[in-house]
Amino acid sequence: MSTENEGAAVPSEAEPPTGPKPDSAPASASGAQAPHTPPAPGMPPAAPPPPDFAPSAAAPHGEQAGAMPPPAGYPQQPGHDGMGPVPGTEQTARIPAYTAAGHGSTPGGWGQPPYGGGGNPWAAPNPSAPKRRNGGLIAAVLVAALVAGGVGGGIGFWAAGRDDSASTTVSAPGDAGALNRKPTSVSGIAQKALPSVVTIEAQGATGEGGTGTGFIYDKQGHILTNNHVVASAADGGKLTATFSNGKKYDAEVVGRAQGYDVAVIKLKNASGATLNPLPLGKSSNVQVGDATIAIGAPFGLSGTVTTGIISAKDRPVASSDGGGSSASYMSALQTDASINPGNSGGPLMDAGGNVIGINSAIQSAGNGGGMGGESGQSGSIGLGFAIPIDQAKRVAQDLIKTGKPVYPQIGVQVGMRESGDGATIAQTGNNGSEAVTPNGPADKAGLKPGDTITKLDDTVIDSGPTLISEIWQHKPGDEVTLTYKRGGKEHTTKVTLGQRTGDK
Repeated sequence: MSTENEGAAVPSEAEPPTGPKPDSAPASASGAQAPHTPPAPGMPPAAPPPPDFAPSAAAPHGEQAGAMPPPAGYPQQPGHDGMGPVPGTEQTARIPAYTAAGHGSTPGGWGQPPYGGGGNPWAAPNPSAPKRRNGGLIAAVLVAALVAGGVGGGIGFWAAGRDDSASTTVSAPGDAGALNRKPTSVSGIAQKALPSVVTIEAQGATGEGGTGTGFIYDKQGHILTNNHVVASAADGGKLTATFSNGKKYDAEVVGRAQGYDVAVIKLKNASGATLNPLPLGKSSNVQVGDATIAIGAPFGLSGTVTTGIISAKDRPVASSDGGGSSASYMSALQTDASINPGNSGGPLMDAGGNVIGINSAIQSAGNGGGMGGESGQSGSIGLGFAIPIDQAKRVAQDLIKTGKPVYPQIGVQVGMRESGDGATIAQTGNNGSEAVTPNGPADKAGLKPGDTITKLDDTVIDSGPTLISEIWQHKPGDEVTLTYKRGGKEHTTKVTLGQRTGDK
């Protein structure tokens, strides 16, 4: 999974098979068939009707002996597949229990070209036809005569409707008030929110950088976005924020939280800017199926509005900016609103126009990460992930107050590979350190190396990243209940979360 400047690998798309494919039955002509009216004596046969009214005889795939050939003078039509799917092996990209995501965007936003496709799904039908018996030929002649009669009736009906003096078009009244543009409509919410959403351009000291999105957090000029959007400009780089009216302002980084993938920036000279903070909702109240609205700058297209629903909650996601830095962890809101590279840091809003999350990562069919800057990366496939605003708001407050993030922790080191069975405490820590911090929260609760944590409160823990995501949903000092296995037996214990300040 990847964030706007990020990416994790996914299987490539299945390529449709090439080569000829069987004919499919032609579609029937629309409307009722006109009764047969024979041509007047001495009159030439009626010309074929326009395509919209020409009836056709359906034939099964692979024409059998005795089937009727097209009447003389009728053009042989090529085969058509009925617009159905091309046969082939379906390819899917499996999202693991703990989704790997990618962050951010390089110039132009996250993502890369649209999905590729291969092969030629269209092929000409086999022109050869089996030999017919005489009885079949006679039947064909009779049917052809009936078809000709029907065609004649169809032409008469078509010609009768060709009255140039009458028009069948209907003009719209042009009443804008008849459209649903109330303040609570998508249009109404977008018009109100767009002036508070900015396009962020970050450029590092050596020229690297990218484009992302942010939104007004308060009237002091603070803007909330993703860490991976601004990371390249954090040390001696250049940062700008462009509003929907085209006005651009220089900005500076106030604080960054790499683990949360949250950052706060501030306009350097906000005297001429209109600062209307977006209202913050409660992500804890969100339900699956709720409507969502996303605003951002996908592929550099500022002010893009897309809609969808909340398709899942508490989705454990590990995202990366594709630059080799440590991953970020979130218990994310999943949405099918179209989110692409460049949307990172933008608001995910509910049907009331309240921010419920910060768009941060996508799963891409192109290569395993979305919202990243690697070449060949594809865009949205309807799997977008946002940092819940309840968590992002707490992090933003810490960053504005001290410039540093604060992380809750239990004081253990766990395996980070997916297991599906839980988060197992390592036997030894990194660089020879203790896997269970002496006198830390877990040590005080009786946890030991080798214990496998399977639940935090009522949430099932299937891996180390899932455990971290759930712990970071809380704040230091919160008490949680851990369920763990030791020696095949299940135990529970209460742990009061400690804290760590700053990124390591």
